[in-house]
Amino acid sequence: MLPIVDHPDAAKPFVNDPNRSRWHDQALWFVRSKRDKQAHSIPEWEYLRDCASRIKTHTIANLAGYLEEFEKNATARGATVHWARDAEHHNEIVLNILRQHHTHRIVKSKSMLTEECGLNHYLEANDVEVVDTDLGERIVQLRGETPSHIVLPAIHIKKEEVGDTFHQHLGTDDGASDPSYLTEAARSHLRDKFLAGEVGITGVNFAIAETGGIVVCTNEGNADLGISLPKVHIACMGIEKLIPRQRDLGVFTRLLARAATGQPITSYTSHFYGPRDADSELHIVLVDNGRTRLRESEQFRASMHCIRCGSCMNTCPVYRRSGGHSYRATVPGPIGSVLSPTRDAESYKSLPYACSLCGSCTDVCPVKIPLHHQLLAWRGELVGKKLLPWSKRMSMTMASRIFQSPRLFNFTGSVGRTALRVLPRWMTHNRFNKWTVARDLPEPPKETFHDWYRRHRSK
Repeated sequence: MLPIVDHPDAAKPFVNDPNRSRWHDQALWFVRSKRDKQAHSIPEWEYLRDCASRIKTHTIANLAGYLEEFEKNATARGATVHWARDAEHHNEIVLNILRQHHTHRIVKSKSMLTEECGLNHYLEANDVEVVDTDLGERIVQLRGETPSHIVLPAIHIKKEEVGDTFHQHLGTDDGASDPSYLTEAARSHLRDKFLAGEVGITGVNFAIAETGGIVVCTNEGNADLGISLPKVHIACMGIEKLIPRQRDLGVFTRLLARAATGQPITSYTSHFYGPRDADSELHIVLVDNGRTRLRESEQFRASMHCIRCGSCMNTCPVYRRSGGHSYRATVPGPIGSVLSPTRDAESYKSLPYACSLCGSCTDVCPVKIPLHHQLLAWRGELVGKKLLPWSKRMSMTMASRIFQSPRLFNFTGSVGRTALRVLPRWMTHNRFNKWTVARDLPEPPKETFHDWYRRHRSK
């Protein structure tokens, strides 16, 4: 886990690197632009968003019943369903399954839930080798970092840095940065890990109460290969991933990839209904970890609609310019700024302020979470909990009093207008002169290019 640091302080290294910040901004805006093209290509896009939001609202309102239905149907298909109350309990369940099978090597596909629970570090501390098989996840794992984006975990890393990492850990050529060469090296490296894996662990994108099945969406096929070779498949799932019926799935699969990466659909949309044969096992771990408490909050309950597409991050001007690691949270960006304070308001008190309230995150959310309204509501909650710094509380109190009193407002305005007339003249004749001159525009040239050209042309 990253140490908790306020967002402004954590963002400084990224913001002070203008080349990286600009490149990161442009890369994510490119993905956002692809999302817009896909959305505009479907006449019923807004209808799909509305349907998805209504389905999620209904599911969360009846969550207990649908979870029991899912457990019943999944068990009938031969799966074993486990219930985890929090992250520690989830990790203990997974470790117990591994110990039952005397397992010391696992292959894992991308799962933000296991990142949330700190599963990798927990298993490694118990002598289990964990290999993340998603390419982006493997890159950050080799670098000893955490994902900076929930869909594009290595978006903050340039190809030259990937080349250096692969040279150090995989033995690729020094200085190599060709994406095709690096991808082939990763493919060869991971193929050996797949063959050695004894248990496969995946996340879950959607679980269907009606059938007891689960759906995993990837673009690399690593999840399919990771659970096809081992005999044991462990699927780790937050309870909010549930949907009621098989027919509801089509609504979400049409939205997910378009919102996330601007694709019509993910390359692999894999359905699992129980173990694949009599010698195999499927374990599904249902994780609460604060979700029930979030469900009880009328103000923030809608954040449980999230399908982890990352579109709010791709559009957020703050996230694009400050990077995902500046949030110091498993899920960064606007949705992370809503979810993180629900678990620990004091540690993440700065995140609701890492927002311009432009509303772009709400506009692109495929399940219509009112993100900027929730971030504004969190600011009120933090004030009520007295978690704002003294300086901010005083400045806001003073501003409130000024706006409430017409006389004080007029007096402050007159003082401000006077200051604007006097200060520039005063500052040019004192010790601030160097400060202002350094930031002023240069004086125009004494001779224009046109005059220079005519003078030299005439010679």
